[in-house]
Amino acid sequence: MAPSIAQTPTVDVVVPVKAASGTTEAKARVRRIVDEEGETTTASYPNYLPVYDYGNKYPPLEPFTHVDHGKDAYPSFKDLLTKGSKIQKLTPTTGSELNKLTAAGKDLLALLVARRKVVAFRDQDLTDLPIQEALGFGGYFGRHHIHPTSGAPEGYPEIHLVHRNNNASVSWHSDVTYEQQPPGTTFLYVLDSPEVGGDTAFVNRVEAYNRLSPALKERLHGLKAVHSGFEQAEFSLKRGGVDSENRASSYSNPSGHWRESAFRQWWLLVTRSIVGLKKEESDALLGFLLAHVGHGIDYQARIRWAPKTVVVWDNRVTAHSAILDWTTGERRHLARITPQAERPYETPYVPKEGKFKA
Repeated sequence: MAPSIAQTPTVDVVVPVKAASGTTEAKARVRRIVDEEGETTTASYPNYLPVYDYGNKYPPLEPFTHVDHGKDAYPSFKDLLTKGSKIQKLTPTTGSELNKLTAAGKDLLALLVARRKVVAFRDQDLTDLPIQEALGFGGYFGRHHIHPTSGAPEGYPEIHLVHRNNNASVSWHSDVTYEQQPPGTTFLYVLDSPEVGGDTAFVNRVEAYNRLSPALKERLHGLKAVHSGFEQAEFSLKRGGVDSENRASSYSNPSGHWRESAFRQWWLLVTRSIVGLKKEESDALLGFLLAHVGHGIDYQARIRWAPKTVVVWDNRVTAHSAILDWTTGERRHLARITPQAERPYETPYVPKEGKFKA
């Protein structure tokens, strides 16, 4: 068996405490895809098939102190690799691929992902480990996020599942940016995928920002944007899904989950408006930035899924999109571990250099 990124001592899994599930009727409303498919299921990992529990509700997320382990890494990546392995760049600026990883490379992994933005590991055995062990590895990078509208493996709400094409977005987005502390180092591993098609594309938002004119960079400085998950929850409910949000906190409103952030952290799909601008001004600027990201093929990378592939990316500085280009009916089934990171903050801007100070 090839060395796995999960073959390291596990840590305690830290998750939000589950709230009361509500009425007896609500508790009884549980939909299990494995039961619907029965013994004829073609899923390679039936234990990962989605379960939708309509009675689960979760309390507000409490703030926590995030530790960025990439800052603790060595300045060299030599300890990240096993003998005979090397890092292959996917493009000059964005994405790398490895086929092996040492057991002691977690801090170096965080540093590599921070530098290359997205990294694909081949020949890993994460899918074959008990789910609790996979979560133990991911928990090293931050508190596990529980997605409010996702199906999950039974008993493991911290796992977000992408199953077939039901909840795959075909627009550039970063994940759950309406949280006060959005995800950072994020893991996605394949369970089943089409023989051809169903890739995932990533865009390097740092490089996208670097390509803007100095005048526009300076104009973006200081702006704030509103992020909302209301439409996501509404879409889930309309198609018979769940919404386990039920969170009443300082960054939620009666119609949906939202927050403001420094606009430098542009996440696009869940960015609803720019604070202080008229609607037509906000729409025009957001539309331009979305087109800028979408057209920048020189700072994008495309990951082709293959068995035992694990992809790790920095959700804070990238966006991604599923590519729904297969028509053969094959199952596309992936699992995501989503550690939360720090609350976004604005760093000082240096106008003459056209960049933000680290």
